Amino acid sequence: MKLPDGPRTLPLVQLINVLLRPLETLEENVKRYGDCFTTRITGFPPLVVVSHPQAIQEILTADSKLFDAGQANQILHPLVGDYSLLLMDGDRHQNQRRLLTPPFHGERMRTYGQLICDITEKVTDRWTIGKTFVARSILQEISLRVILRAVFGVDEGQRFEELRRLLSKILDTFDSPIKSSFLFLKILQKDLGSWSPWGRFLCQREQVDKLIYAEIQERRQQSQSSSEDILSLMMSAHDASGQTMTDQQLRDELMTLLLAGHETTASALAWALYWIHKQPTVKEKLLQQLESIGTHPDPSEVAKLPYLTAVCQETLRIYPIGLFTFTRILKSPLQLMGYNYEPGTCFAPCIYLVHHRDDTYPQPKQFQPERFLERQYSPYEYLPFGGGSRRCIGMAFALFEMKLVLANILSHWQLDLVDHRPVHPVRRGVATTPAGGVPMIVIDKNSSTSKMLKPAIS
Repeated sequence: MKLPDGPRTLPLVQLINVLLRPLETLEENVKRYGDCFTTRITGFPPLVVVSHPQAIQEILTADSKLFDAGQANQILHPLVGDYSLLLMDGDRHQNQRRLLTPPFHGERMRTYGQLICDITEKVTDRWTIGKTFVARSILQEISLRVILRAVFGVDEGQRFEELRRLLSKILDTFDSPIKSSFLFLKILQKDLGSWSPWGRFLCQREQVDKLIYAEIQERRQQSQSSSEDILSLMMSAHDASGQTMTDQQLRDELMTLLLAGHETTASALAWALYWIHKQPTVKEKLLQQLESIGTHPDPSEVAKLPYLTAVCQETLRIYPIGLFTFTRILKSPLQLMGYNYEPGTCFAPCIYLVHHRDDTYPQPKQFQPERFLERQYSPYEYLPFGGGSRRCIGMAFALFEMKLVLANILSHWQLDLVDHRPVHPVRRGVATTPAGGVPMIVIDKNSSTSKMLKPAIS
């Protein structure tokens, strides 16, 4: 089988480029080799990177039995465990996805609206005029509190303070390109005691497990619960055979929700604040739209604001947090883009490259929310949450949270960037994040020394 052409450099060199220069490497490769190219990086089979919308449509709309995706994404196993939805395939994946989807859709979403606003206001209430802060750190605290409250129904108390602290530490284990290499290279995953990076990670993960299992045990010992948090819903859910989830299944899905449910949202929100304050006209339009709905709008009304929605969409287009959808392993022969592929081929549809096609997005490097008001893009031209049967189940929740957090902050506070120089993405684990986390400063409307009045959403 002949795979598409691609870089001929050593696999270790390609891995270093993927870690240190992820976007530049993708752009160089697509410019030289076209919409399909093959990368070979240490520790992984050859990956066919695809960035043409038609090819991506064929992959994402194919019968789910044509590909395995869970098996192809074992890089996430140390974080989420054996029973995570992310690592399942076939009927097992479909059944588990069916169990986990309801809390993130429909009427359930409305119950999270006020919760998101309250937590945002509580965290940002510590700000004062002249205070500088790193946007991503503050937004991670907000998003982690939100997902803890949504999952457990509470985010306060000793257990949850400890859980919040440990989850942040676990993610900080991979907070740079060099540290991210521990996920990519199994040879580095050696427990050499608590002084070693991997040993420290395993120790922290064990502490998190104890807290989660303790919470599960308490819930099981309680009488019939009427709680509507996600853990309660998961514990009461039954599959087609009437079976409920085991403690380990619950633990792995909780880890998946807790880690994926706040880390990515925090980075996306940091990017949004960067672009809003980088381009004053964007901020002006947003504030005008927020003022048009009054001082105490319903959260669902905020979520429907067209320009706010467009800002969030453009934020996720220009620098998607995940550069790829889930890698998929082919199980049967397939013809795609002029190539005949055999079983075992690994495909990596590239979100970043699709989002930066000149023919779809003119001036793709420019932040232009208006493009989403002028045109509706297909799910194969715009896919920040992946697509097909593997699309993120928390997509609606994440967008809802983004809109409400941004609206709340912009309505309550006047902020500015500490440094107006361009910010670029850097690798953080398997995803990307703004370099430096976007340092910001709190100012008032007239750049005086008093706190801005709060007419905002609460």
